[in-house]
Amino acid sequence: MLTCFFDENGPLMLEWLEMGGTVNANRFCDTLRKLKTAIKNCRRGLLSKGVILLQDNARPHVEKVCKDLMQHFRWEVLHHPPYSPDLLPCDFHVFGPLKKALKGRRFTDNDEVQETVEEWFRTQPKTFFADDIHRLVDQWDTRFNQQGDYVLTVCVTQILSMYHSSIYNIYMHLN
Repeated sequence: MLTCFFDENGPLMLEWLEMGGTVNANRFCDTLRKLKTAIKNCRRGLLSKGVILLQDNARPHVEKVCKDLMQHFRWEVLHHPPYSPDLLPCDFHVFGPLKKALKGRRFTDNDEVQETVEEWFRTQPKTFFADDIHRLVDQWDTRFNQQGDYVLTVCVTQILSMYHSSIYNIYMHLN
């Protein structure tokens, strides 16, 4: 499994989970600490501008210890509604092109898979991730204007005004 954090400029951190490993709250907190370091090293000034993390409702993401850590980092967290895969960038933008790039390929081992996927992320056009963020805004706007949910529409406004400092978290299961 791969955890990938990216912003409009591309991947910030790719972290592979060893075979048979699981993501629990402590492991996810370790990942968030690594992400903070990656942001500091790759996107100078972003931490002081504020980070917005969009993530799904996976149990480790919503555990108290993880919420407390993100609050300590002063990161804003945008949770998407349950059963809304159309509102996660990976589900409507990243997975399709990645699966297409891997289709029909045969890999000899996990290292080859990892190298291929990491190369794919590195070689995406500069606009790939920025386009993803813009599509996300459209998806949120369409979804919540249909439902008329004021609170969640505010989130759309926050994404529109702060997408430069947004970080997106995706999990990919490569089998």
